[in-house]
This record gives sequence, C-alpha cells and structure tokens, in this order.
Amino acid sequence: MFLLFAATVVASGQNFTCTPTHVWDGDGPIWCAEGPHVRLSGIAAREMDESCRTNQPCPDASALEARDQLVAFLGGARGSNETGHIIVRGPRMNCRSDGSAGGTRTAAFCTLPSGEDLSCAMVESGTVLRWDRYWRDHRCP
Repeated sequence: MFLLFAATVVASGQNFTCTPTHVWDGDGPIWCAEGPHVRLSGIAAREMDESCRTNQPCPDASALEARDQLVAFLGGARGSNETGHIIVRGPRMNCRSDGSAGGTRTAAFCTLPSGEDLSCAMVESGTVLRWDRYWRDHRCP
C-alpha cells in the first residue's frame, strides 16, 4: 500500500532523504515518500504545455523529453495517476534544501545513490538548462 503524506517545505540548509514516488515534469516536483515535493534547484525545464516562463531559461528540449529523462534517472515509469503524474519507485536520494520553491514545494539539490548530482545530470542530458539565478555556487562532481 502506498501512503501520501502532506507535503511540507524543508527549511533551507537542511539535509533530507527523498524516495521518489511521482514526477510531474523535468525539474519537478518530485513527490517523495517521506513527504516533501522537490523542485530541483538550479535548473529550468519547459512546462508540460511546452511553454517557458518569461523569467527563466527556455531549453530546446520538449517538456516530455525532460520529464522522461528525469523519470529514467529515477528508475523508469511505473504508470501514471489520474492527474498525469508519472509513477516511479526511484532510489532513495540525499537532498539539501534551498528552502521554498513556492507553495508546498522544496527547492533542493539531490544526489542519487551512485553519487551523481541530479541537477547536474539533467543539465548534462541537454533536456534542461542551468538557471544561474538559483545555481549560484553549486558544483558538479
């Protein structure tokens, strides 16, 4: 049985674990079994309607390409739910909060069990762009 917890924002600077259960688009949110909804820090993907917000970088890759790449990094799709979120059973990640990303989303840089930084991997995939405003001094391993 899968239980959904109410999403809460993790305070900036806090480390937390996230076991991904659902993905919306290429930069999140990623729903975590532990409760948070993670918006990956430092990157920008197209919205699911293929638009880009005027205040952010706009990648050439489609929203579906970015979402599917993120889903692949999280172990692959296991179906979808009635809202269109892709169901995943991703590996448990270690994340560091950058604080609120608006609403109940936590902005965070997350690391896969392999040690791969997820924001860096998404930029390297070419499906998202680095968003310097939020990337700040983050470094890829």
